Amino acid sequence: MAGLHTSLRPQPPSSAANNHFFIVKLLLLLTILPLSLSLFAFFLQWRGGGVDDPISRWSPDESHKFPGMDSSPLSTGGYSSSHSFDCSMLLGHSNTASFPYYRDRKFKFDSDLKPKICITTSTSAGLEQILPWMFYHKVIGVSTFFLFVEGKAASPAVSKVLESISGVKVIYRTRELEEQQAKSRIWNETWLSSFFYKPCNYELFVKQSLNMEIAIVMARDAGAEWIIHLDTDELLHPAGAREYSLRQLLIDVPGNVDMVIFPNYESSIERDDIKEPFTEISMFKKNYDHLMKDTYFGMYKEATRGNPNYFLTYGNGKSAARVQDHLRPNGAHRWHNYMKTPNEIKLEEAAVLHYTYSKFSDLTSRRDRCGCKPTKEDVKRCFMLEFDRSAFIIASTATEEEMLNWYREHVVWTDRTLNLKLLRKGILARIYAPMTIIQGLRESGVFGDVIASAQGSLSKDKFLASIDSSNSSRTTSGSESFSSRKIGRNIESQATARRTLEIIPFAPHEPAVQPLSPPIMDDDHLIIEA
Repeated sequence: MAGLHTSLRPQPPSSAANNHFFIVKLLLLLTILPLSLSLFAFFLQWRGGGVDDPISRWSPDESHKFPGMDSSPLSTGGYSSSHSFDCSMLLGHSNTASFPYYRDRKFKFDSDLKPKICITTSTSAGLEQILPWMFYHKVIGVSTFFLFVEGKAASPAVSKVLESISGVKVIYRTRELEEQQAKSRIWNETWLSSFFYKPCNYELFVKQSLNMEIAIVMARDAGAEWIIHLDTDELLHPAGAREYSLRQLLIDVPGNVDMVIFPNYESSIERDDIKEPFTEISMFKKNYDHLMKDTYFGMYKEATRGNPNYFLTYGNGKSAARVQDHLRPNGAHRWHNYMKTPNEIKLEEAAVLHYTYSKFSDLTSRRDRCGCKPTKEDVKRCFMLEFDRSAFIIASTATEEEMLNWYREHVVWTDRTLNLKLLRKGILARIYAPMTIIQGLRESGVFGDVIASAQGSLSKDKFLASIDSSNSSRTTSGSESFSSRKIGRNIESQATARRTLEIIPFAPHEPAVQPLSPPIMDDDHLIIEA
């Protein structure tokens, strides 16, 4: 009882006071500490302090970067906006596009942006295809374009818009150009000779090579460090770089490398009513070079779906060449050098996305550009790849309904179960960056502004006068037009030297690299290199 009586006695007043004082100090400390940290953070921010907050990349001052693009020495820097940041920016409806190389809707580049990259192409497409293709590549860092135009692309309504865009040089297929190309040293060499004087795709292949030769000289004059030949149905996909930037990709290439090869991925459409391939297609078939050998050949038949080859068209990619002395084209897919064998590397992640036969109308448009007979023997004179030959015959002999059924069977990927299986195996891949960028450009009004600006820069009288002048100064059809199958027959025996191609003792060269299919596997499971 004594122990119990002792425990129930009240504690001395001094002990209770001490406990109360300790609790007060603890509460005061817990209150002051977060306030002090807040004041310290405010002080650092007020001074523009050195705390690197990842969230700051989405602040209004940085909202002009495409998602995934961190600050780097390649970024433009110093560009700010007074627009407030809100949800409309994320949805692409802001008044200003959010891309790293954006310049007042014209994408003007600073001279100190390195490396300077140019793209050359030969095209007859319209603005609906050329503008998204061009501005997408401007977004990822291409500053200069050499457009060799014919057909619709050479019409006044299209060419005047193209000429108004910063960094774009439009080259028309005039008599002067054909006469210049008739004197090219290429006609006296053997590497392209097997393609001379043949129709359709062979003729285009020669024309592209001659245009590339001229583009090399133009690239050097423009101070470009890299040159790439692309068609307007192809987009570069700079995967594997530290940011989604072709500049970053090429700046990391070792200095002793002369050529960089981009393996191609092929579009795998899931509908037969595609209208705008760049913004409606996200599924692509990966290149053999980016797959495990066992995966490629193990899934070969399922991925081919009864077509002649793994890809509908070519499978040997495209390339970028370092601009240097004695550079020459080696067909539309590669570059070469008159004085040495180029040191080349093949990229392990980056690719060129080829949107081939992505619209049903591509069947008839290809047919209309070629005058060959729709027979198995004659199409061999006109087309290098088996699928192109089959497509030409179908488009020339079948009804509209038969063509659509053939297109759905051979081109459209309608089997969702198979698609999912090949996606899981890595044969197919979803790639969203290009469609997101181009859709953002479209929603920001860049394309419409470029067209309106070009049309508004000329008065009606001046515009009509420019049309008359341009029509009189260029020849795109008719009796005055040359054919690349014929211009070689008019050349003199001695080729003319140009700045980048000095006369050197003639020596035979390996044949030009033509469009090639990926490796194939026959019925006996034997691997055949295409």
